[in-house]
Amino acid sequence: MSRPSRNRRPVPPPGRARASAPAIAEEANHSLQLTILGAERHVDLPVRATLRRWIQWALRRNARLVLVFVDTREGRRLNRSYRGRDYATNVLTFDYQSRPEAVADIVLCMPVVRREARERGKTLRQHLAHLIVHGVLHAQGDDHETPSQARHMERREREILARLRIPDPYEDEVR
Repeated sequence: MSRPSRNRRPVPPPGRARASAPAIAEEANHSLQLTILGAERHVDLPVRATLRRWIQWALRRNARLVLVFVDTREGRRLNRSYRGRDYATNVLTFDYQSRPEAVADIVLCMPVVRREARERGKTLRQHLAHLIVHGVLHAQGDDHETPSQARHMERREREILARLRIPDPYEDEVR
């Protein structure tokens, strides 16, 4: 779970497409413009309304977001290009603006997400919800570079996922 350095403003990856018309989030009452790219290649993804609901629960401000679902090759290329790490990671958040509204691309590498879900004994739905919430928090400026930041971000993730009836993703981690 990572985010490219703010010091290197990335050229927009696959997604900076024109977003759809805004809709009001029922849960948090923040407007969300959401574009989803690459979902057609992954038949096991939740429907758009579910993805949207997960995002809305994590929003603290209005947002224009693009969810991009990629394969291992593209995930590795993006992680190498923007973070200098030569492997595909589960989620990358390209946050272009966090205030007054969040503007970001959230890139999910589905083969990595599937593998991690299996290894951790989670359903794909549970793990994907966690990573999307994680990416949305990054899009709004949250980070986990310091222990204090990590505790705060993990607490927010747990709270949001609990509202979505998704088990604590950190429950089995040894600290």
